[in-house]
Amino acid sequence: MRRELYGSDHEAYRETVREFLAREVVPQQHAWDRDRWIDRSVFARAAKAGIYALQIDERYGGSSESDYRYRMVVCEEVAQINALSFGLTVSLQDDLVLHYLLDLTNEEQRQRWLPGFASGELIGALAMTEPGTGSDLRNIRTSAHRDGDRWILNGQKTFISSGIMADVVVVAARTDPAGGSGAFSLFVVERDTPGFERGRKLDKIGLPGQDTAELYFLDAQVPQENLLGEEGRGLQYLMSHLPRERLGVTAMAMATSRAIFDLTVDYCRQRTAFGQPLTALQNTRFELADMATEIDIAEAYVDKSVLAFNAGELAPVDAAKGKWYVSELQKRVIDRCLQLHGGYGYMAEYPVARAFLDTRVQTIYGGTTEIMKEIIGRDIAAG
Repeated sequence: MRRELYGSDHEAYRETVREFLAREVVPQQHAWDRDRWIDRSVFARAAKAGIYALQIDERYGGSSESDYRYRMVVCEEVAQINALSFGLTVSLQDDLVLHYLLDLTNEEQRQRWLPGFASGELIGALAMTEPGTGSDLRNIRTSAHRDGDRWILNGQKTFISSGIMADVVVVAARTDPAGGSGAFSLFVVERDTPGFERGRKLDKIGLPGQDTAELYFLDAQVPQENLLGEEGRGLQYLMSHLPRERLGVTAMAMATSRAIFDLTVDYCRQRTAFGQPLTALQNTRFELADMATEIDIAEAYVDKSVLAFNAGELAPVDAAKGKWYVSELQKRVIDRCLQLHGGYGYMAEYPVARAFLDTRVQTIYGGTTEIMKEIIGRDIAAG
């Protein structure tokens, strides 16, 4: 099926991304996974090459390019080399942290933070999840109260991607103990903030190179000028930025599903059983036919979502549909691809085995499948 999403500029950009990944990521990605740490200097080189942070205005060192199709190209090329720990860190910058900073900062804040992101010298993280609070944002317990010209933060966050590496962390905290939709605010907590401590680097089953951490705020002293947006509007900000976050998960899920499927097709053509290629077996052909059809149909929805996002028309419900369905499709496709690899699929040296572990979290972060269905179901019930 011919894909209509991209133009010549996107394909030229693809060559830039592909060359960068071959030079800077492929030789290092297995060492990063082994060491459970990505050399952060690669992000400065990535930003310089235009691999991310394109959306930052030229005044702050970016390219003023907001077309999400360029993000899709990066997702697809990262999936081709199966460098998902690196890809997640890039997505965290483009689809989460920068999206908040570009939308909610004042000019003084933009001057302080955006040039560092544009150069790759600053790495950011988003801290919403707490030990007792996952998708239920209204149950956030981390608190902040005003003390003169600063805010005092207390609480704990967990499962924070890039929590160890991050120089700035966008933190959601309760600023009104009385509750309600106006009870929360967002703060940018910088690396050397007094009272801000990193906990342990969490030991995950997948994405080993991408650090995930616990964060602690023990009377952390955050200056008033680090309040992001308006006090009391944190929950609205979080909800309004979720479509971009969920589109990011969908884009990576789609790209990885396609990449692992294509790899599996090649494997089945070359691998023999009973004196013939696996593709000579009807069951193998049926399995590949099922996956090819599902991937093509889902890809059409994702492409439509990307164009809707570019036009400012991607609705939260539509983003939720893509997020749960494509991430579940990814899980299903990669599991079936591993099965078709037989025993080799269980070997860590094979990309399908690493992808099997690395992608399992896709149906969890960014809002679980169950929460996505609840969002969609409520919208249907409301008429």
